[in-house]
Formats: sequence, C-alpha cells, structure tokens
Amino acid sequence: MELSLKTKIIEPEDQKIKNAVILLHGYGGDGEDISMLTLNWKRFLPNTIFLSPNGHEKCNINPSGYQWFDLSIDDSKYILEESLKAEKIIKKFINEVKIKYNLKNSQICVAGFSQGCMMSINIGLTSDENYGCIVGFSGKIIDKKNLSERITSKTKILLIHGDLDSIVPSNFLLDAKDFLIREKVDVYTKLIKNCEHNIPVEASSLALEFIKKNINN
Repeated sequence: MELSLKTKIIEPEDQKIKNAVILLHGYGGDGEDISMLTLNWKRFLPNTIFLSPNGHEKCNINPSGYQWFDLSIDDSKYILEESLKAEKIIKKFINEVKIKYNLKNSQICVAGFSQGCMMSINIGLTSDENYGCIVGFSGKIIDKKNLSERITSKTKILLIHGDLDSIVPSNFLLDAKDFLIREKVDVYTKLIKNCEHNIPVEASSLALEFIKKNINN
C-alpha cells in the first residue's frame, strides 16, 4: 500500500512493529530534516517505526521545502481554512499508516515542530479515539475557538518551547497550557532556557521519555 505523502520511513531493525511515531516538520522543512530526531530515539524504541512525511505543498517562501499551510498571507481566517485542509490530508495519511502497519491510535505518537506542532495538536484532539500521545515543539494553537468546538479526544500532550524563541514566542506555550487545562486535557509543558526556535538535546530527551511512557511498547 502506497502512502499518500512522500515519507521518510525508518523501520525497526529485526523487530516486529508495535508502535509508530509520526513526525510533522515545520514551515519550509521536510521529512528528512525532522527525521534526525530518530537518531537518538530509535534505539530506545526498538519496536517503533518512524514516519516523517513531507507537507503536501511546496513552501511559498522556501521552494526547496514544504508547508502544511501557507503562512505568507497574514490572515487568521485564511490560515484556519488552510490548516483544516491540511488536517484532512494528514488524517488520511495516518489512517493509511494504521492500515499498512496494523496499528491502533493508542500505538501512535503524533509529534511535530513549529507548524508541525500546530497540526499535531489539532489532529490529536479531534480524533475518534485517543492517540498514545502528542508531542509538540515550538508551536501554538492555531485557533482556540475552532479547536474548542471540535475536541473529541483527550490525548496526553507534552509541549516544549525555547524561552528565546523569536519565531513562535514562548508566551504561546503558556497560552496553550491554559487552554488545554480548561478543556480538561492532560498537558505537560517545559520551557527550555537559553533556547531559540529549535529542538535541543534536552527537549529531544524529554520527548523520548514521554513517548516511552505513553505508547504501547
């Protein structure tokens, strides 16, 4: 079965696949970029397949990269509409992964960086059943009113942000935490000191521990 998005796939070595981590890249990135996280993770998650799809659109400001939705137009209504289109595409992709590898939501972690984090939150909280967990780096909630009206699951979430992030300022971490607590979602957060818009080793290690605890190994 072919997956609908071009995807960097890292399969476990000589192990049966019991879990999956789906990694969604940031604006202008690609699956190859974010798959670098697996270099540290795969030996601690031996039964896990890692899938890092490219966004379905070429990035408007970086033609060598991809996007989940267009950020070149500064219009919140437009951004919400485009993100909802992307959500359908990613959900279709995840269903393909579930069928191809015979997995349930509880065996899957949906993770993402920046724009990929934004998509991970929406996808994880609007599913028919809880995922194993959601991990988000340096992101935010795209539209709180819209998401509040659509929440159908209470997947556990870990959000990590750098305190020096100038691309997606760290106040969005507290904003998301407040929203998720009010929506009775089990949320954990970590603000990394002296960290800009990236994923340092500390953040990668925290994410790994959270994934290990929350998907069926």
